[in-house]
Amino acid sequence: MSVQVARMSGMKELVKAINFACVKHTDQRRKNAAKTPYINHPVGVMHILCEEAGISDIPTLMAAVLHDTVEDTDTSTQEILEAFGEEVAGIVKEVTDDKNLPKAERKRLQVVNAPHKSEKAKLVKLADKLYNLRDLSKETPQGWTEERVKDYRLWASKVCTGLVGTNSTLEGNLQAELASHGVKFPCAEK
Repeated sequence: MSVQVARMSGMKELVKAINFACVKHTDQRRKNAAKTPYINHPVGVMHILCEEAGISDIPTLMAAVLHDTVEDTDTSTQEILEAFGEEVAGIVKEVTDDKNLPKAERKRLQVVNAPHKSEKAKLVKLADKLYNLRDLSKETPQGWTEERVKDYRLWASKVCTGLVGTNSTLEGNLQAELASHGVKFPCAEK
């Protein structure tokens, strides 16, 4: 298989994943005042990986755009596996919270489990947290207090501490974003 054919095949798979995520998130909206389409978030996470982190690995980009489908829609891990294969399904599974657990436990597990994720899952996590933190800087979600925003930033810093050593560009961008709100990114220096 030529490099050009392989690239085209990968591009087709990526477009298939983007379309899948668009369909699954069709009726969802972000919690901002404008109620922007939710799909902006997973596409934005994928964009951060491409543009800021320099990631061109197709399975990682596919997992980025699919990262909230199992957690926030009626999509099953099995559906991701059948549509996109074992590698992509594995990454998505790694970054998916178990919604059967209480929220506090899910948040605790994100902190505890972050260092044990695969490299590709860590990349998706870093980009996801960076996107969310930037969104918080633009606008407080409806129904959120300033205290909740502060708590989210502190928690995101704890999660990302377990991801340090994955991508220095993303980590530097996270550090700058958090520092602009007075939050220390604890493990910026190893």
